[in-house]
Amino acid sequence: MAKLTSPRVSVIFTELGISAITRGDKGTVALIVRDGAEQVPFAITQASQAPAALSKETQDYIKRTFLGYVNPPKKVIVYVLGPDSALTDALDYMAAQSFDYICGPADCTREEAADIASWVKSRRLNDGAKFKAVLPNHAADNYAIVNFTGDGMTDGATVWTTAEYCSRIAGLLAGTPMKIAATYAPLPELSDCARLTREESDEAVGAGELALRWDGRKVKLDRAVTSLVTTSQGMLDSFKKIKIVEIMDLIRTDITSTAEDDYVGKYANTYDNKLLLITAIRGYFMGLEQSQLVQPGYTVDLDVDAIEQYLTSRGVNAEEMSEQEIREADTGSHVFILVRCKILDAIEDIIIVVEI
Repeated sequence: MAKLTSPRVSVIFTELGISAITRGDKGTVALIVRDGAEQVPFAITQASQAPAALSKETQDYIKRTFLGYVNPPKKVIVYVLGPDSALTDALDYMAAQSFDYICGPADCTREEAADIASWVKSRRLNDGAKFKAVLPNHAADNYAIVNFTGDGMTDGATVWTTAEYCSRIAGLLAGTPMKIAATYAPLPELSDCARLTREESDEAVGAGELALRWDGRKVKLDRAVTSLVTTSQGMLDSFKKIKIVEIMDLIRTDITSTAEDDYVGKYANTYDNKLLLITAIRGYFMGLEQSQLVQPGYTVDLDVDAIEQYLTSRGVNAEEMSEQEIREADTGSHVFILVRCKILDAIEDIIIVVEI
């Protein structure tokens, strides 16, 4: 007999199969900072709220987050590592918070970046967390890790390191509406950066690096990519785009939270109630379509193949059942739903042919 576990909502999706119910939002950044001042963790909604007790360097690191893009971040959660603090103290605290992007300290070491990346991947796998990390020069080859490799960022007076600028990039990504991508987002506070050739830029993007480019007039982000390089059947090229990953996280978070709050344990698992759940999901995707996040033509229905496999595993001869009988079959506490949709990307590659 199978061992019972706590009820859980398992949301599995690839590019062609995504489940969701209610609408979500983003805009929160988690920062880990290192400072001599003793501080309890705090959350602020404006740059001016950064505690005066912190060093100027720490305050500036926090304030850069609020520069944002189309919008500033809605909130920044800060954990201050004091002289006797360990990185794990901050990560343990952040595990109980809700946010979109996390950054290490402004002097984040290679080892700390690796630890944060490992922690993010573990939390997403084991806890269904939605957060992602912006880390300096860390080729994680993972869609939840943004490998920021910008260099030589300057306003003409100050030059910032890659690690010092990660908070700026996290705030920019958190402030980017899901309809658009952060590709070519300008950084107006900068007067220059390390100037890459076209070949160097292409190589960086292909290696999963979020790089900067000088277009002759201003500094801006290059193509907004995650650190994912290696793809497989369940991890396709779309996972390389930050915009696509954010919408997938939106959908996954929405369906999980709504299912746990409004469905799990609250309805008898009848065929009619399964159809009600499907109707709710369709309504959610209608909203996503209207918001230009998914393409028209999505489908939501019971997953007949998965139900048949479930019945077979329970010793039922499903081969002799009609499709409708399979759809209406008793599946215990399980509901199997298949959603097929296509997430809308942003315009990034324009090819213009001028004939004279």
